[in-house]
Amino acid sequence: MTELKPKNFVVGITGASGAIYGIRLTETLLSFGYTVHLVVSNAGWRVFKEELGYAVSDREGLLNEQFGSYPGSLLYHPVQDIGASIASGSFRTEGMIIMPCSMGTLSAVAHGSSDNLLTRAADVMLKEGRPLVLVPRETPLHAIHLENMLKLSRMGVKLIPAMPAFYFGPATMDDLINFMVGKVLDSFGIEHTLFRRWGE
Repeated sequence: MTELKPKNFVVGITGASGAIYGIRLTETLLSFGYTVHLVVSNAGWRVFKEELGYAVSDREGLLNEQFGSYPGSLLYHPVQDIGASIASGSFRTEGMIIMPCSMGTLSAVAHGSSDNLLTRAADVMLKEGRPLVLVPRETPLHAIHLENMLKLSRMGVKLIPAMPAFYFGPATMDDLINFMVGKVLDSFGIEHTLFRRWGE
């Protein structure tokens, strides 16, 4: 019998506020034993530094320290590596999540502007009919933001804005972060216990 390979997920982290969402998502997928192909935009690296206090001069060293202890496999792709495996539709993945997703990246995806690996990988998801989930993090929203999101929604893209709920009684910041990650996992049918569901 052929041994089943771990599922591949593409995770993008952009320069929108909330890099911790993408980090927690990556940690969770790796903890389940999945393979994560990670792409961080240049602005995303800056948010790592500004919001989380990470030293980003040694990017691969930082990622190894952050994610190296999990059972899954992390494959980091520089954002300008347009020849990476995930830039081709022939490379099979379960789908892609951009979390958080800046309005600039969301606009590029909506208009097919794939001038870096992050937007190219998203374009691959669209052309191959694979799940693409965007987690926009911006407020307030103007008409162009809303029109771009509507366009993507009509194309089958799942939009999960970073709007944590409070019905489950969150007590910590981690609870709010986990709720959003859990909603993303729900969209892929991945079982988890990151938050208490309504009625439980």
